[in-house]
Amino acid sequence: MLYQLYEAQRSLMEPFSDFAQAASKLYGPGAVWGQMPMAQRMAAGYDLLYRLGKDYEKPEFNIKSVKVEGKDVVIQEAIELDKPFCELRRFKRFTDEPHILKTLKSQPVVLIVAPLSGHYATLLRDTVRTMLQDHKVYITDWKNARLVPLADGEFHLDDYINYVQEFIRLLQAEYGNCHVVSVCQPTVPVLAAVSLMASRGEALPLTMTMMGGPIDARKSPTAVNNLAMNKSFEWFENNVIYRVPQGFPGEGRRVYPGFLQHTGFVAMNPDRHASSHYDYFKDLIKGDDASAEAHRKFYDEYNAVLDMDADYYLETIRTVFQEFDLVNGTWDVKNPEGQVERVRPQDIRGTALLTVEGELDDISGSGQTEAAHSLCTGIADSQREHYEVKGAGHYGIFSGRRWRELVYPKVLKFIAANDEPQRRAADSAPLASEDAVKPVRKTAAVAAKKAPATKAKAVAVAAPVKKPAARKKAGTSAAR
Repeated sequence: MLYQLYEAQRSLMEPFSDFAQAASKLYGPGAVWGQMPMAQRMAAGYDLLYRLGKDYEKPEFNIKSVKVEGKDVVIQEAIELDKPFCELRRFKRFTDEPHILKTLKSQPVVLIVAPLSGHYATLLRDTVRTMLQDHKVYITDWKNARLVPLADGEFHLDDYINYVQEFIRLLQAEYGNCHVVSVCQPTVPVLAAVSLMASRGEALPLTMTMMGGPIDARKSPTAVNNLAMNKSFEWFENNVIYRVPQGFPGEGRRVYPGFLQHTGFVAMNPDRHASSHYDYFKDLIKGDDASAEAHRKFYDEYNAVLDMDADYYLETIRTVFQEFDLVNGTWDVKNPEGQVERVRPQDIRGTALLTVEGELDDISGSGQTEAAHSLCTGIADSQREHYEVKGAGHYGIFSGRRWRELVYPKVLKFIAANDEPQRRAADSAPLASEDAVKPVRKTAAVAAKKAPATKAKAVAVAAPVKKPAARKKAGTSAAR
């Protein structure tokens, strides 16, 4: 019922938000009432009201180009693999400079596993943009569960792990090897995925870079950890799980709603957010456009949240934050064939491991990510590194100045030191790009759902989900 009440409230607020946006423009510089006394304050006030009341849709990565050897290289997004709950998104690089093209083709392949913990994968935009200078980059772009029909089945933590393994195998089949970077929440399922591959004797990624994740949430517990540890599993199931209401493709699906997650994010630092909004109001009055635009960009990302499938969320709470199955050696995972396998990090060999933590991280406390080293006893000491970023909070280790100036050079050097030549079948591709463009791959369920619209596309980018008539500004699908 809470989800329905939220949607009703959002629908009621929509016209007021639209009015505030229009009023802000009427009082703006050069507008009808822009010369009236207090016009600038009125415009700023209405603009703030608009941003507090508007509906935030999934942002775009919007990475158009990057610099490689001082030259602009064009970026084109493509969906490499489309699964019911995730798109494997690729950032393909194009150039007409032969020597740069040769460089692009030889650079390492990196799979960035983005968090499925409230925000969209676009939260790692800065991570992707930076790594594109020196790597072929793929990222897991998780879908909003309220846009996934019930017919596509359930999504469990085991499915997340199986997805990661499938993505790794796909890149290895294409290039011969790959590197994996996981940020925050996915450090745990990524370690499980690679462990299971190791136990089966499969080819493993050349490196694992784990940043700010709860490998062992018992160490230096934060407010996030304490909430998960101090509340029972039944409390979470009874208090934060709701069914998607009518008007969405995922109608009837049990989810942890994005609006509840956003409320929790804000509640962690309410004073900081209130101060930030007040500073935005003052920047508008002063005409500080640069600071105002920085505020907009941050909150356009921060306020855009997705629903998580209930099974996945609840299993993560129990496995990672309550029973600590990974560190206790008691984690069993069901593979796509229905067989149960034990997660054994000690079986990983030959994969180099880099862990990164922020000194001031208030989400994953000190030592939680570094704990991966004590679990991966089969990795040689010469293939291990740990880096604590002085003065960095959680977001600072993968976004912003500290990421670009302190963390990324470490990651770049680590990957380069453990890279191997690629074994690719498409080196003779005639296109002026790093690799040939291929049609998007789809799982059987997704292919059946999209079959009428996928016949003649060289590079397939999924069409946005049609917005419900009663919800004109609903969040779009993860595809762009």
